[in-house]
Amino acid sequence: MKSKGYLVLMLVVVVGLLMASCNGGKKTAATAAIQAAEDAYNNAKTELMKYIPDQTKGVEDAINAAKASLDKHEYEAATTAAQAVPGKVKELTAAAAAKKDELAKSWEEMNGEIPKMLRAVRSKLTILSIKEEQPANMDKTKVKAARTAYEEATARWEEAQNAAYHSNLLSATAKADTVRQKVMEAMANLGLKVPAAPTKR
Repeated sequence: MKSKGYLVLMLVVVVGLLMASCNGGKKTAATAAIQAAEDAYNNAKTELMKYIPDQTKGVEDAINAAKASLDKHEYEAATTAAQAVPGKVKELTAAAAAKKDELAKSWEEMNGEIPKMLRAVRSKLTILSIKEEQPANMDKTKVKAARTAYEEATARWEEAQNAAYHSNLLSATAKADTVRQKVMEAMANLGLKVPAAPTKR
């Protein structure tokens, strides 16, 4: 009887060891997959956050989900979630490169156009300021509004240029678009020909 009990005990021990060994292997695989996912993400993180920050959050969520599964000893789920990350990072890296090119072209266009618009407004305001009387067709309220818009646009344009200088094209183009709207407003108030709005990419 004792012999049979001993065999049962040994069987339980062996099964336990086998299960522990199996789980240990799965844990190792999951841990390695998570590390590979983090490495892939960290190598591309700077560019992804700079050009497609909204999409990048999904990668971080996937890594965190894999870690959560690992903590709960759900090793297969952790491995599956982590293994999907490098492919997603590769896909987003291509998207970030395309966005970078798009922003660079937009900035180049606005950097050539906006200074000309600002000069046209400044020239008109200068002429009006040295005249003793406003032209009959010129509303003083509109001139004042144009001057305010011009001053705001000038300040924001400096911010846009500074952002571009630091290679933050996402911020630079967003600020430049605001500048363009302000300058167009000033031009309209001054009776200047307003350039057509660029086609959205």
